[in-house]
Amino acid sequence: MQNNTIVVLISGTGTNLQALIDSQKRYKYQIVAVISNNPKALGIAIAKKHGINNFVVDHRKYQTRELFELAMSEIINSYNPALVVLAGFMRILEPQFISQFNNRLINIHPSLLPKYKGLNTHKRVLRNKDKQHGCTAHLVIPELDCGSNIVQATLDIQEQETEDSLNTRVKKMEYIIYAWCVKMLIQKRITINNKTIFLDSKKLPITGYTVTELSLHTIDDI
Repeated sequence: MQNNTIVVLISGTGTNLQALIDSQKRYKYQIVAVISNNPKALGIAIAKKHGINNFVVDHRKYQTRELFELAMSEIINSYNPALVVLAGFMRILEPQFISQFNNRLINIHPSLLPKYKGLNTHKRVLRNKDKQHGCTAHLVIPELDCGSNIVQATLDIQEQETEDSLNTRVKKMEYIIYAWCVKMLIQKRITINNKTIFLDSKKLPITGYTVTELSLHTIDDI
């Protein structure tokens, strides 16, 4: 039987978690656990509301990163998930943790990677007067925001754009492409071989599978 389970790691409001929850029946994956490093994360209440097993592993209570990540690993491995999904998880992970989940650990980032790794992506895009922006679902490797791109969604930046308006538009795209990415990985329609991403056995470009803001509604036709 195919393993369709995922564990989601969060740190904050849980908006991407909610989007993943909303899509799990339609896309036939199952969120079996939610882990937060932040005891005040609003996403924990979302998990509880939906009856999902939830855990707080407060990084401040551990003397080292290694001990913190070991505690998380023990919970994750007890569920043996097909994927570990970072959804607003705001801790940099050590190579030893990442290696345990080789090609099974993914993240969603609010930029068109490899551009604008790290924080404050909307501000940096506007400051540089870019014409396009978007979000990327990618593999997690030890180098921050450097893992292979799986899927990107792009939008055209409007003349009166602000950080808030970009955040709203990009978030809407994140919710759609991330759940789709999980589905495609679970179904093994998207596969990874030596850091190269394949869709239905066809190699994807370095940007991953790309969809625009206007064509997001067609993503399930793939």
